[in-house]
Amino acid sequence: MEVKVINNRLVKIWTDKVEESAMEQIANLASLPFLFHHLAIMPDVHTGKGMPIGGVLATEGVVVPNAVGVDIGCGMCAVKTNWKVSEISQDVLRKQIMRGIRKRIPLGKTHHKVAQDEAFLPTGHDIDKMEVVKRRQESIRKEVGTLGGGNHFIELQKDEADNLWIMIHSGSRNLGKQVGDYYNNLAATLNARWYTSVPAELHLPFLPRRSKEFGMYWDEMKYCIDFALCNRRLMMLRIEEVLADVLPGIEFDPMINIAHNYAAFEHHFGKEVIVHRKGATLANVGTTGIIPGSQGTASYIVEGLGNPESFCSCSHGAGRLLSRTAAINTLNMKEELEKLSARGIVHAIRCQDDMQEASGAYKDIEEVIANELDLIKVKTRLLPVAVIKG
Repeated sequence: MEVKVINNRLVKIWTDKVEESAMEQIANLASLPFLFHHLAIMPDVHTGKGMPIGGVLATEGVVVPNAVGVDIGCGMCAVKTNWKVSEISQDVLRKQIMRGIRKRIPLGKTHHKVAQDEAFLPTGHDIDKMEVVKRRQESIRKEVGTLGGGNHFIELQKDEADNLWIMIHSGSRNLGKQVGDYYNNLAATLNARWYTSVPAELHLPFLPRRSKEFGMYWDEMKYCIDFALCNRRLMMLRIEEVLADVLPGIEFDPMINIAHNYAAFEHHFGKEVIVHRKGATLANVGTTGIIPGSQGTASYIVEGLGNPESFCSCSHGAGRLLSRTAAINTLNMKEELEKLSARGIVHAIRCQDDMQEASGAYKDIEEVIANELDLIKVKTRLLPVAVIKG
């Protein structure tokens, strides 16, 4: 971990490789008047919108929608099974399991054609008071249980004992974007009206805790976090159904779930503050987390160490090395395919555009993990068997 002083504020960074545009965003965050104590930057850091991915921002009395992001509640889930990967033939894997998953789970921008049962949606929320969620209730019944695109994925993996695992990376689908955009724009409008000292060009408008708009955003953000969990849970259920049909006697451990785009009230350094994790994972003492690699590389089940210097946080993945455009223009598809084939991985690369999600577009997950061993300890290392991308 490296400690810097930027704009007279402490910034603690768990890597020595930060792109220039991300450093500019870090400097912007360090200039915020409501920044609490210090800024923490995880080892998978890369440029985001307003705030870099991999940033952990603690604030006093305000929430910053762009410090949560638009895929609110995006996160990971994983399930261990009792089935050995070596006992699954390639024919069964490709023709029954992978095809079965693709038939049951819409990918990319596609949704279910038929609305899913309301029982799969979050409960315990006052939806009538929610500006965005209320008008999206019909739409989200077709979105729940769908993967989405970008870096979202479904992977079948194996651990050191050859046990089959299921891992999913997905979020709140279009609902989170609608909520995030609505309140970011609202915050920007209000900040201009209040003549705030935070420049608009930083793209970090905020909502004070004393304002009604804070409460409105907070309630809708919490709904999105719950919806993202419901989304992952339904996909996991569908995958388990496919596997149960094909692999007799298969058993499933309880699902591990963790979000990496959200804000929460927490106690740090003697105060109650609002911790924003944008592409960062909670790593309290004993908390089980998931840090995935990129397509074709290892993923990790980890346990938090509760390091206060990171506000009890760790990385959320490998982190991008290349922008999507740069990856498409510079990566060699033949080389990427050869790497996957050499490892026997059933992959999702079909054309040059798919290079934006190739392993070469991401940082080395082994280096990322090595840089944060004061934040987490590794419990299980998982290797990919088959990958489905959005």
